[in-house]
Amino acid sequence: MLRRPGNHARRLGDNGGLFSSSKSRPSPILSLGLIVVGALLFIAYSYRNSGGFSNNIDTTSRVEGDYLCTAEVHRALPILKKAYGDSMHKVLHVGPDTCSVVSKLLKEEETVAWGVEPYDIEDADSSCRALVHKGIVRVADIKFPLPYRPKSFSLVIISDALDYLSPRYLNKTLPDLARVSADGLVVFTGYPGHQRAKVSDVSKFGRAAKLRSATWWVRYFVRTNLEENETAIKKFEQAATKRSFVPNCQIFHLKSFQ
Repeated sequence: MLRRPGNHARRLGDNGGLFSSSKSRPSPILSLGLIVVGALLFIAYSYRNSGGFSNNIDTTSRVEGDYLCTAEVHRALPILKKAYGDSMHKVLHVGPDTCSVVSKLLKEEETVAWGVEPYDIEDADSSCRALVHKGIVRVADIKFPLPYRPKSFSLVIISDALDYLSPRYLNKTLPDLARVSADGLVVFTGYPGHQRAKVSDVSKFGRAAKLRSATWWVRYFVRTNLEENETAIKKFEQAATKRSFVPNCQIFHLKSFQ
């Protein structure tokens, strides 16, 4: 916030006093500068309120702050494209703040994308609400079967969603996501001990995140007949090494149900 310089400059007056009785006049250059800066601030404020760049600022803040693994999806998209190739042309993302992921995917050439937001969108910006209105993003409780036909999407990406499900619902949700994918699933989940439970998580998601170890997940995949995609794992690791990509979340590559 700009502050106008006050008339408190110390100077000696004609009578030798500490303060002059005459008022100092601001420099014409200073006045012009203040006018230009004020005009720029007004334009920026108007542009922000019109949705010019506030959506990107809000989305980045929200992704990096609350949804760590959704931020990882953003970082990993170029590597996923290398690993999955044509399978990245019809993608479903499932998780909080799915609008940010879907918006980024839709900017890619020859890519169509949809999203499932498992929770409310009360704080969503106008761009996200537009995606919901168009039917590109759906607000749905993933504890129950999704209204999609088998193999509706080539690839399903999940982030920051499974961590909030109890085993009772996890046993239904993940197999259902495998059902609607044709070429596989990619699961982004947090590392145990890397994130602290928040009171806001309980109020919004119904429970604090349960961050499980890689060993737990591998055993769970075996128990639910979900097979890891070794080919995709190898391609992803090779692409990640070339780009010096070090994930902050656990990433699992699973095959779809045949």
